[in-house]
Amino acid sequence: MLRLLTAAKQPVNRRGTDRPRTHRSPPMPQSRPIRSFVRPLVASLGLAFAATVANAAPAADVRALAQQEQQPLLDTLRDLVQIESGSKDIDGLNQIAARIAGQLKQLGGAVDILQTTDIYRLDDTPEKIGPAVQAVFKGTGSAKIILIAHMDTVYLKGMLKDQPFRIDGDKAYGLGIADDKQGIATIIHTVALLQKLNFKDYGTLTVLINGDEEISSPGWRSTITRLAAEQDTVFSFEGSDANGTLRLATSGIGSAYLTVHGKSSHAGARPEGGVNALYELSHQVLQMKDLSKPEQGLKLNWTVSKSGTNRNVIPAEATAQADARALKVADFDELEKALQDKIKNRLLPDSKVDVKFEVRRPPLEANDASRSVAGHGKAIYQELGLSMNVAERATGGGTDAAFAALKTKGAVVEGMGLSGFGAHSNDAEYVQINSIVPRLYLTTRMIMDPSDGKVK
Repeated sequence: MLRLLTAAKQPVNRRGTDRPRTHRSPPMPQSRPIRSFVRPLVASLGLAFAATVANAAPAADVRALAQQEQQPLLDTLRDLVQIESGSKDIDGLNQIAARIAGQLKQLGGAVDILQTTDIYRLDDTPEKIGPAVQAVFKGTGSAKIILIAHMDTVYLKGMLKDQPFRIDGDKAYGLGIADDKQGIATIIHTVALLQKLNFKDYGTLTVLINGDEEISSPGWRSTITRLAAEQDTVFSFEGSDANGTLRLATSGIGSAYLTVHGKSSHAGARPEGGVNALYELSHQVLQMKDLSKPEQGLKLNWTVSKSGTNRNVIPAEATAQADARALKVADFDELEKALQDKIKNRLLPDSKVDVKFEVRRPPLEANDASRSVAGHGKAIYQELGLSMNVAERATGGGTDAAFAALKTKGAVVEGMGLSGFGAHSNDAEYVQINSIVPRLYLTTRMIMDPSDGKVK
């Protein structure tokens, strides 16, 4: 098209010879206005057609390369599944981190395996925290985009034999395959696809894979927040559902720890000499059972309790734990205050009652930037003849996307990973193979289009 437009501007010998014209007939009066109207129209149509072709060609290239990338992604997924990497398995986490770092380095990233010293200690935080892998790819543009996922799983070492990698029809099964090894593989092969397209119009493309998400990210939450604050867009690669839903909101996760100190005594000979911690604990749990507010997404459920050492001894100590969920940070603040107020009302005045509340993961709340990016994602899926849901209300689970959103003004989109099912199950965790090509296409375009200024 560019050649045709250039040729149209050259003198044309209408006599069919190569000789320059030495004589021109006087122009007719009406020829000038016609020429002045037609030439801009032809040029405008030509440029519009060229733009259409230019836009269609990259989209077709992305789709074709995404199809070619499906088997390599499955190969990467197989290799990741074969490395056991439970949250407390430091050797396994070091091994999988080296595997991920090596592949990202081959793709040209500036790669580091990081060790944390900034640990936010929770009640169940282990002594040692697994590493994180960070890779940075520098481009020629200005957009800053980060892709996050996690390499740790909930499984104990030795369980791989019960859930090895296997393909059955349109499903790929494996230990931790849906949560979240598919996310790692999707990120790696999106970067590979961008390299094959020779696309570098972003400013920086950062990858961060942490090793402690399943234990509430005590070691890497501050790093996620810090890096995300510098970005225009955050894409988190937890798995999606069968409809490819993108999530703009996730629940906050909290824990309440109730401790009652009483006094032991012989349960048969002198029970009145003791202070029954179990009685006081029961009183406290019962008076706190109605602190949930389901209509606003606040939930508090007591799930674990322990008391006593012997049947014939009045228990001197009793403890309980509760799971809390919220859609807004302010709801957790109100819940903590309510818990502290409740323990002032005791059944046994001589008992001592303490309550501790932890925000294990804050809520992720939708913002306008996230809505804009997710809306563009819906349009991209429509190019493939697929529909996509965008969820703006949390359903209960929390992810690292919430830490990413704490200080950023940009978009944060969760659920960019493959469609899957059975996370945290012993023998039924899988991803849907037919979601690989659409997700690679989506992710690649979601990096390319904002980098080219096509998402406002």
